[in-house]
Amino acid sequence: MKSKPDLSFWKLWNLSFGFFGVQIAYALQSSQVSRIFSTIGADPHDLSYFWILPPLMGLVVQPIVGAASDKTWNRFGRRLPYLLIGALVAIVVMCFLPNSGSLGLGVSQAIIFGLVMLMFLDTSINMAMQPFKMLVGDFVNEKQKGLAYSIQSFLCNAGSVVGYIAPIVLALFLSNTAPSGEVPPTVTWAFYIGAAVLLLCVIYTFAKVKEMPPHEYAMYQGKTADAPKEKVNVVKLLARAPKVFWTVGIVQFFCWAAFLYMWTYSTDAIAGHAFGAPSTDIVTGLTIDGKAYNDKYVFNGERPVIQDGRLAIGGIEVDGQYYEPQTVVVDGDTVVSGRQVVYSYGIPKAAVNPEGKGLLAQKGQTLIIDGMPPMPVLDGASTISELSLVQPDASLTLAHIAKLQADGEYVLDQTTPIPAISEGSKVDVNYSTVLNASSQQYQDAGDWNGVLLAIQAIAAVLWAVVLAQFKKRKPAYSLSLLIGAVGFASVFFITDKYMLGVSYALMGCAWAAMLAMPFTILTNALAGDHIGTYLGLFNCTICIPQIIAALCGGAILHCFAPAANGAPATVWMLVVSGVLMFIGSLAVWNIKETFGSQTGAAGKPLEAMAESQMATDGDI
Repeated sequence: MKSKPDLSFWKLWNLSFGFFGVQIAYALQSSQVSRIFSTIGADPHDLSYFWILPPLMGLVVQPIVGAASDKTWNRFGRRLPYLLIGALVAIVVMCFLPNSGSLGLGVSQAIIFGLVMLMFLDTSINMAMQPFKMLVGDFVNEKQKGLAYSIQSFLCNAGSVVGYIAPIVLALFLSNTAPSGEVPPTVTWAFYIGAAVLLLCVIYTFAKVKEMPPHEYAMYQGKTADAPKEKVNVVKLLARAPKVFWTVGIVQFFCWAAFLYMWTYSTDAIAGHAFGAPSTDIVTGLTIDGKAYNDKYVFNGERPVIQDGRLAIGGIEVDGQYYEPQTVVVDGDTVVSGRQVVYSYGIPKAAVNPEGKGLLAQKGQTLIIDGMPPMPVLDGASTISELSLVQPDASLTLAHIAKLQADGEYVLDQTTPIPAISEGSKVDVNYSTVLNASSQQYQDAGDWNGVLLAIQAIAAVLWAVVLAQFKKRKPAYSLSLLIGAVGFASVFFITDKYMLGVSYALMGCAWAAMLAMPFTILTNALAGDHIGTYLGLFNCTICIPQIIAALCGGAILHCFAPAANGAPATVWMLVVSGVLMFIGSLAVWNIKETFGSQTGAAGKPLEAMAESQMATDGDI
């Protein structure tokens, strides 16, 4: 079998440069998606559920991409066609995702649209990311793999820094706030710029990287180009996978679950913990005679009682006169639109009392009702909540999705009838208290979260240099994760936004190890035609932990109340991340490395060969 030649630094650089653009997209996703959904109107208790679809798609797509690219040979190459498809989809999606709240959709529809975009974004990013990992396996010999993955890690973290700080840099030129339900321009333009950089990186990669033809690749594998390909299904490959595949996978489980919670809850946590973001109430449903019916839409026949998490307006009373207007303007300011109170940056412009009347206008103010001539208020004007008009025997219906048609009628999907209210029934409104995602403090925290993640990425780059000095991988791997665990847990005790940088720097040590160690350990244990398939399957150790963590996140968050030190409940989720990372640091010691096959030249055990190689090469 012909040995792969040493590559120059710049050839190793070109193999991974496209990772820079892909990682900008990934950084924007991980740092801004929860902020986007919160701004649209999502409840923090639901945030983790939004992260189920992306890793679920990765679980399906990544093994397919890995296996398919092992068999692909065409004019564009073996791995690069998948980079092209993934990157182009990501570029398109990055232009739509931040506009989810600006398309005229209701809250539920905007969230569903955003979920679909997030699913495609995560899938396409991972599809574009996978070829770079495989190119290293195809081109780089064992001696240079540590350097190759270190270069990849550097470019990965450099791209992360750009993606993370983009919103706060753009805040120098654009507004970082927007009307309730809309994403700030700083976030939207950060995604646009990230898409443009990703496109340039794809062009650069196709210009600089030429994949080897089949006959040349076959020589490095000890086969001929026309040698029959071994047909092995995924189940058999997993059965023959080296033990390292599973032991490293256990470590991956705890690490990726920890970071999933950080990405999901960090903006909300620091917004309340370090920025003092104000709280607001979202109506989640009704409790009727002790039984809860929770949803953001409740209808009484065709009339909304709760719409998009807000109490609907049945009508208004002005100086004793009752009206059912669509629009009300008070002193030139629209306060009711579509028979619903207007919100400005999360604050209602008129009061809504679920049991009766709420303040609409005071004596001396002027009203314009549905375009009628201005009407001076002589005594006072009040709103009348739709709920207060519900009569016994009313047929209430929960609607998970409600769409308002152009003719003013509603289309209801996924409906659930509520038993008729009887005379004397006790009806209570259920609220969920959340941070006001439209407030200046919350959006400032969203920008600062990007800065903190940038600090994390820079720390990861610096720590990767330190990792290269370790003679053995396992102590370096375990220590890095332990330091990260301390970083996660320390957020609970820190309320100064600048000191939080220390916590995130410690997390960066864990991130550096997570990027470099697993794939170096695994690819050293693999040989043959199925490296791409194994790497695709190994991606499941990233996806499955995130799916499980996302499924459990809401239930875990419900177990915590705001802390005595004023920290919101979401801060506890970072403490949970610290516990998970600590368990991962212990699981590292269960790994036993192998190299390619069980023995090397002259039957020398490969574990001994590895220690000798690390002592001479300084390979991490």
